[in-house]
Amino acid sequence: MTMAMRSFECLLFSFLVLVVVCAKVGLGTTVGCVERERQALLRFKHGLVDDYGILSSWDTRDCCQWRGVQCSNQSGHIIMLHLPAPPTEFKDEYKSLRGEISPSLLELEHLTHLDLSCNDFEGSPIPPFVASLSKIQYLNLSYANFTGRLPSQLGNLSNLLSLDLSFNDFEGRPIPPFLASLTKIQYLSLSDVNFIGRLSSQLGNLSNLLSLDLSSNDFEGRPIPPFLASFPKIQHLILSDANFTGRLPSHFGNLSNLLSLDLSYNYDLNCGNLEWLSHLSSLRHLDLYSVNLSKAIHWSQAINKLSSLIHLNLGFCSLPPLTTPSLSPVYSFAPLAFLYLFGNDFDSSIYPWLFNFTTTLVHLDLSWNAHLNGSIPDAIGTMVSLTYLDMHGNQLQGSIPEAFGNMTSLEYLDMSRNQLQGSIPEAFGNMTSLEHLDMYRNQLQGSIPEAFGNMFSLTDLVMRENQLQGSIPEAFGNMTSLEYLDMSRNQLQGSIPEAFGNMTSLEYLDMSRNHLQGSIPEAFGNMTSLEYLDMSGNQLQGSIPEAVGNMTSLEVLYLDANKLEGEIRKSLSNLCRLQQLDTLSLSDNQLRGSIPNLTGFSSLRSLLLGYNQLNGTLPTSIGHLTKLEVLRIDSNSLQGNISEAHLLHLSQLFYLDLSSNSLTFNMSLEWVPPFQLTYLQLASCQLGPRFPSWLQTQKQLNDLDISNSSISDVIPDWFWNLTSLIYHFNISNNQITGTLPNLSSKFDQNVYIDMSSNYLEGSISELPSVLGLLDLSNNKFSGSIALLCTIANTYLVRLDLSNNSLSGELPNCWPQWKRLTVLNLENNQFSGKIPESFGSLQLIHTLHLCNNNLIGELPSSLKKCKSLSFIDLAKNRLSGKIPPWIGGNLPNLMVLNLQSNKFSGSICSELCQLKKIQLLDLSSNNLSGTIPRCLNNFTAMTKKGSLTITYNFSLDNSFMSYQPRSYVDKEFVKWKGREFEFKNTLGLVKSIDLSSNKLTGEIPKEVTDLLELVSLNFSRNNLTGLIPITIGQLKSLDVLDLSQNKLIGEIPSSLSEIDRLSTLNLSNNNLSGMIPRGTQLQSFNTSSYEGNPTLCGLPLLKKCPRDKAEGAPNAYSYEDGIQQDGNDMWFYVSIALGFIVGFWGVCGTLLLNNSWRYAYFRFLNKIKDWLYVTTTINMARLRRSLQS
Repeated sequence: MTMAMRSFECLLFSFLVLVVVCAKVGLGTTVGCVERERQALLRFKHGLVDDYGILSSWDTRDCCQWRGVQCSNQSGHIIMLHLPAPPTEFKDEYKSLRGEISPSLLELEHLTHLDLSCNDFEGSPIPPFVASLSKIQYLNLSYANFTGRLPSQLGNLSNLLSLDLSFNDFEGRPIPPFLASLTKIQYLSLSDVNFIGRLSSQLGNLSNLLSLDLSSNDFEGRPIPPFLASFPKIQHLILSDANFTGRLPSHFGNLSNLLSLDLSYNYDLNCGNLEWLSHLSSLRHLDLYSVNLSKAIHWSQAINKLSSLIHLNLGFCSLPPLTTPSLSPVYSFAPLAFLYLFGNDFDSSIYPWLFNFTTTLVHLDLSWNAHLNGSIPDAIGTMVSLTYLDMHGNQLQGSIPEAFGNMTSLEYLDMSRNQLQGSIPEAFGNMTSLEHLDMYRNQLQGSIPEAFGNMFSLTDLVMRENQLQGSIPEAFGNMTSLEYLDMSRNQLQGSIPEAFGNMTSLEYLDMSRNHLQGSIPEAFGNMTSLEYLDMSGNQLQGSIPEAVGNMTSLEVLYLDANKLEGEIRKSLSNLCRLQQLDTLSLSDNQLRGSIPNLTGFSSLRSLLLGYNQLNGTLPTSIGHLTKLEVLRIDSNSLQGNISEAHLLHLSQLFYLDLSSNSLTFNMSLEWVPPFQLTYLQLASCQLGPRFPSWLQTQKQLNDLDISNSSISDVIPDWFWNLTSLIYHFNISNNQITGTLPNLSSKFDQNVYIDMSSNYLEGSISELPSVLGLLDLSNNKFSGSIALLCTIANTYLVRLDLSNNSLSGELPNCWPQWKRLTVLNLENNQFSGKIPESFGSLQLIHTLHLCNNNLIGELPSSLKKCKSLSFIDLAKNRLSGKIPPWIGGNLPNLMVLNLQSNKFSGSICSELCQLKKIQLLDLSSNNLSGTIPRCLNNFTAMTKKGSLTITYNFSLDNSFMSYQPRSYVDKEFVKWKGREFEFKNTLGLVKSIDLSSNKLTGEIPKEVTDLLELVSLNFSRNNLTGLIPITIGQLKSLDVLDLSQNKLIGEIPSSLSEIDRLSTLNLSNNNLSGMIPRGTQLQSFNTSSYEGNPTLCGLPLLKKCPRDKAEGAPNAYSYEDGIQQDGNDMWFYVSIALGFIVGFWGVCGTLLLNNSWRYAYFRFLNKIKDWLYVTTTINMARLRRSLQS
């Protein structure tokens, strides 16, 4: 039942009270209360517990003056006992009387009105003697915590006009038939009393009913019985949330006196024709929320005929887009004021119908209509009576109309979760009555209008997640009523205005994830009402101002991910005055120094200081923060010991992260922590050499990371008792030994397991069936991996078993891991063929199988893996031709390494379709034919890339969804004759290696178009012809190896222009002529050129013929001459510049600066005096020694 209906019902009951009082009370002389009835009330009071003093007035002589008691002015008899519990300041809580109803109330023989609602009768049944109050006309026992069976004697209350038993618990029984005996009853409320089952048709005898409420019961999916549509006088019918199903009875159209009809929250009700509604000419309130009206095509025509309708709720009714039978305009006679159309399938065709209500509509909700797209029409500005407009969660596009400025009565406007673009109109400043404005998650651009300062009434402003730019207007300081402001996740720049200090009513401020600069204004100290402040993820500088300590209401402070600096001791001293501070995050800044005493932060629940430059030891005072729940001081330079004193009183702690520090845990073997941690991250701390015994007390762990913690121990049995709730498990980079137990029953969550880089051995045991990630790389595991197939779920996204001694054939259960993103099995002893079932891994990004004993051809099913960006199959015994589908079907491939296999045939031109390829290694195979001339299609080698090759992925786990995962790929690349592992800079390696094959033909000149190529190796082939003259275009080239081919001609002079070239090998070809002059090419060893008999010039000892040097130069020597002349010119220019800068840098300064000149000559005088004295003394000593 809606809040509006409950309020309406309360008004009806109050009206009835007034009617009863006026009917029974005449104008006469006031008479005191009857003593017998007074004593009855005192006995009634004695049976109650009055915690709030509700009955404190019940101690005077005249009971007619007591609270809740009313007597007849004529007889003095009590006719009304009105004791509903008053509400507290908390929602749905009351100052209730407790206890039981005393039978002494039977002494009140003239009682016509009894209201004990909202009290607490502690689960007792309604006492049957209540039915003996024969004159009772009004009985309200709602919200009174009655349970059990409804006494059948209530059917004897023949004078009853109003009965309210709502919000009690009658234990799942059907509505008793004896209620049909209450033939005079006009108001009957049985809402939320746990009635179930069939409705008795005898209730149809209640012909005097004006109001019936059967909401929030369970009628077990039955249709609405026809007799509910037969009450001749009914005005208010409430059947919401009653589990009715089937078609709405058209008989409701016969209820001509109906004022309100509520059928909401009956999710399985439906209606294909609402024509019957047009007969309800008196209807003012209609609520069909969640009734299925998807077939009600002409619903609007029925609504148009309801000339009294004020309130209409058609939310989540699956209403189709509005259609009209003709092109003529449709007019409505309904004076609608409140209209709810959210959660339907409306499109822009709804607007013309809405504009029928421009003068009456006060409240309009159009939210969550998935097909409501396009621009907001300018005519929206004609709805000048609107005070509430909700359009959030649609697909609205275009700019916000200026016409909104005409809606000066608007108090609430929500346009969040759309696709609105453009800037915010200046006309918004005209909406001076606006109190709530929400534009969250759109695509708004431009700056925030200065006119916002005119919205003096605004209390809530949300602009989160847009693309707003520019600085924050100073006019924000005019919005002094503002209580909630969220501008986070935009592109705002500049400094924070000092005018923010004027917003003294502000309680919530979020400006995080922008580009704000400058310092935190001192004026923030004026915002003494502020409870939540988030300025994280900006570029704020300077220190935390002392004035922040004046924000005495502050509970949450996020300043992380900025450029704040200064001593942490001073920063915290400014904040320790904030006695209500609950959360403090200063992580990822440039704060330095040691952490001071923290006892002043007694209310702190979360302390985050990670990723700063903190040093020293962790103070033991942190152990006195008894309310602390989250402690994160990771990635600093803290040193020293962590003892029991640091954690002694932290009984509420559930998140501890001290990772990436140089801390040593020094706990006794008997220590039992006072807390139960959920998150424990101690990576790179000193925990070993044994597994810490105190860990076995932590039974609630979800996240455990003790990697790189110097543990050199066998995993104890008790350790596996901690893992049932864990979803992130990392014990990598230790020296852990032993074998793994059966893990199938150790983990209950979708778990991330990383045990890499240890000394674990034996076979891989049975694994958890709910595994998300598994990394067992760099261990000593051996044997088959057939037990991997026990991972039967589809959640596995990363599997790394590399660098072990695993053997046997690869299993064939890959189709069950459809979400696998990373597979690394390299450096093992696997044999056999690559299974065809690999083709089912359609989400896989990286495939590492190098350095195994795999044989056969590449399975054609791999062409289905269109997400593949990294393939490393090097150092196997794979054979056959390189398949053309690699180029045609794997468009995202960035790395292809097939070196050291037995591939044969030619390099197909289809490989040139790999536009994203950055590293291509086909070396050490049996490839023949020519190099394709289309290599210039490798467009990724023509432009700069990112540092790393990274894949993002997520796990289907309610916990891990808070921490998105990523994988940075790595690869061993032959570099300058050796293999190096590239990871953090792999994205910069642009390399082609076709060496050690049987390739013939010329080097295609197109390869010189790959301007960002870093390494090029065509060595040990049978290539012929000239080195391309344009080779000098490869300015980024660091390695060039063309050795052991049959290349002829001279070395192009442009090669000397590649100043980054550090490795060059042109040996063992048939190159001739002079090596081009230039410091670059002459700096290489002779081994780079040897094996070319007719090559001459430095660094080779063989000189070129003198006549060639003195005779007419050929094309190459002429270019060399020009180059040499250029070098000579720059040599002399540099000498001149060096003299000018050196001479005038010293002499010019001495000439122009008197103080420097005097100091310089004083220094020379001192040197001269020192030399003279030293020389004289030494000469005198020499003479004396000669004389002696």
